[in-house]
Amino acid sequence: MGVYEEWLREVDDENLHNELISMDETEKENAFYKELSFGTGGLRGILGAGTACMNQYVVARATQGLSKYIKNNYPKNKWKVAVGYDTRLMSKEFSEVVCKVLAHNSISSYVYDEPMPTPCVSFATRELSCCCGVVITASHNPSKYNGYKVYNEKGCQITNEAADLIYSEIKKSDYFFDYNAYNRNYIETISYEVYKKYLDLVEKVKVKDVYDTSVKIVYTPLNGTGLKPVTDILKRIGYSNLILVKEQEAHDGNFPTCPKPNPEEVTAMELGIKYAKDNDADIVLATDPDCDRVSIAIKTKNDYRILSANELGCLLLDYICTNTSVNNGVFCKTIVTTDMAELIAQHYKLRTINVLTGFKYIGEKIDEVGDKFVFGFEESCGFLKGSFVRDKDAVIASMLICEMFANYKNEGITLLDKLNDLYKQYGYCLNTQHSYTFEGAKGNKIISELMESFRYELQAIGKYKIILKKDYLQGIDNLPKSNVIKMYLDNNCSIIVRSSGTEPKLKCYFSIIQDTENQSKKMEKELSITINAYIESKLKQ
Repeated sequence: MGVYEEWLREVDDENLHNELISMDETEKENAFYKELSFGTGGLRGILGAGTACMNQYVVARATQGLSKYIKNNYPKNKWKVAVGYDTRLMSKEFSEVVCKVLAHNSISSYVYDEPMPTPCVSFATRELSCCCGVVITASHNPSKYNGYKVYNEKGCQITNEAADLIYSEIKKSDYFFDYNAYNRNYIETISYEVYKKYLDLVEKVKVKDVYDTSVKIVYTPLNGTGLKPVTDILKRIGYSNLILVKEQEAHDGNFPTCPKPNPEEVTAMELGIKYAKDNDADIVLATDPDCDRVSIAIKTKNDYRILSANELGCLLLDYICTNTSVNNGVFCKTIVTTDMAELIAQHYKLRTINVLTGFKYIGEKIDEVGDKFVFGFEESCGFLKGSFVRDKDAVIASMLICEMFANYKNEGITLLDKLNDLYKQYGYCLNTQHSYTFEGAKGNKIISELMESFRYELQAIGKYKIILKKDYLQGIDNLPKSNVIKMYLDNNCSIIVRSSGTEPKLKCYFSIIQDTENQSKKMEKELSITINAYIESKLKQ
C-alpha cells in the first residue's frame, strides 16, 4: 500500500479526509513528495493533508519523537516542557495535540492559556526549569502556513546536534497512533505570575527613563500575539497616546487586511501608516504574529518613512552604547546584517561576533559571553537586549524603540537626523534583500539547482568581477556548515545568497557601500536587475 492510500485509510479528521479524496495527481505529489524535515527551526509547512504539510498527525509524530529524545537525554525530574502558540489557524489545536502526546509519554507540559509571543515561551522554558519548549507558530508567513519550533533548556532554539537526535526519533515514530490514553494531571496552565515576571524583566532592560511620554504611537499587532504584552509594557512606561489599528487588533489567523503579516513587507505597514496620517502620529510600530519581529515607520515633513531593520538596529546599538557603559562588551549580529553595525560597535570598543543567519546563533552566544552581552540584531527585524530571553523579542524591542524615539524627540532630534549623523560618521551603507519563492516539489529542485549555479558557475555580476567567493557549506570562519554563499565584488559591494531553512525561498542580500545615498541606490538597482536576469535565464534552461 502506498503512503497516500495509508493516509486515506487512517485519517479520521473529516476535513483532511475530504481533502485527500479530492486531490488530483499533482496535489498528491505536492502533499507526499517529502516528509517535513525537522531542523533547528523545527517544522514549517503549508496547512493540509499529507507528509509534506502541517497537520495534527505530523504534529503528533514530531511530539512523539521529541518525547523519546527527552526520555533518552534527561532524568525523569526534568521531564517538563513549556508550550505556547500564536494566533494562526490550527495553532491552539496543534498545541493541544502537543500536550496530549507529552502526557501520553508521562511528560509534564506547562501551556499558556491564550496566544502568546514566541519569546514568552523562551522565557517560560527557563523560568519553569523545563528541559524543552515548544511553540506552534509560522512566525511572519502567510496564513496558509504553520510550524513547530523547539527550545532547549536554556530557552535557545535547539542546536544542530539536538535537532538531528530529535529528527532521528521522529523518523522512527508513526503518524497514526492512539495518544488519547493520558493523565490530564500532566498538563498545567502557565500562571499569570510567570507573565508578570517577564514584563518586570522587560522593563528592567530599558536604557534610561523617559521624562516626556506624550509621543503619539500607532501600534498594530497584525492580528497576532503582540497586542497584550506590547500594550502592557508601553502603558507601564507611561505612554498614554497609544492608538491601535482596529482592523489588525483582534487575534485572527486569516490576517484579512495583511495577507503577508511580515513587518518587513511595506504592505503590512500600510494600514498602520494610514492610521498615523489620520491621527498625526509620531511613530508606527508593527509586530509580526508571534511578536518576535518589529518594524517602524516615522513621521517626516510630508509623509512616513519605514526604517529598515539594519537602520533601526544601528540606531538602537548607537543609542545603547551612548547611554550606558559598554566597554569590553559583546555585540552579536548575523553575517547578512549590515557591516555598519560592526563599525559602530568598534567605535564604542565592543567586540563583534558574527554568526550564521538565524537568531538561534545569537542566542547560543549569550551563554558563551554571559553578562558581556550588550545587544544583538539581525536584518530581518529581530532585536534583543538582556539575557532572560534567548530569542529575538519584539516586546523588548518595542519598548526600547519608543524610549529611544521619545528621548531623542525631547532633545529636538529625529531618528532620521540621528541616522544621517551615523552615515556621515561611518559612510553610507545600503542593505537590501530580494526573495524568490519556489513552492512544492519542483520549487525545491529549482532552489537546489540555483544554489549550485551560484556556487560553481557564476564568476561575475554583470560587469563586476567576483574577487572572492565564500562558501559556508564548507564550514569556514569557525561557523557551522550552512548553504550560504557570499560573493565579494570589485566595486566594494557584496552579495549573499542562501536557501531559506523555513520557507520555500531563495534569498539574496545586497550590501552596498558608496559615497552617497543616490550612488548606493543606483548600484543596488543595477546589481539586483542583473541577479534577476541571471535567475530568469537559469529558469528557462
